[in-house]
Amino acid sequence: MNMAIIHLDTIIQAPVERCFDLSISVDAHSGSMSHTRERAIAGVTSGLMQLGDVVTWEAVHFGIKQHLTSKITAYERPSRFVDEMVRGVFQEITHVHDFLPQPDGTTLMRDTFIFRAPLGILGRLAETLFLTRYMRHLLLDRNRYLKQLAEQNGS
Repeated sequence: MNMAIIHLDTIIQAPVERCFDLSISVDAHSGSMSHTRERAIAGVTSGLMQLGDVVTWEAVHFGIKQHLTSKITAYERPSRFVDEMVRGVFQEITHVHDFLPQPDGTTLMRDTFIFRAPLGILGRLAETLFLTRYMRHLLLDRNRYLKQLAEQNGS
């Protein structure tokens, strides 16, 4: 079955370890999504997550309070981690986070965000008409926030 895929590359003027730790931080994620009132309400609710950790997020999207539970299913600090939705409104979400140190000392943060909306053909239509654009915008906001945080307190 087809899924929507979003690829994003972000160059950050900070060491790879710092970028990784900020990306897997519950607190940094909450800060990056403050405009959606996103907060961790169950599982790991602060600090850095590890392999197998689960967090339940509450946020407001499209005017509706929603809950999404995700689990860290792969963890290779400082180069990669994967979080996957285990419960939520989507049929599936997998977010692969790769961190590639660059020769000039910067870090290439690469997101691969794969998702499938519920409701079959109606979900595919929503993905095409607005959902992929909305999710890309959320990821870009998150990455801008993480980049700013990493660079202001970097090295």
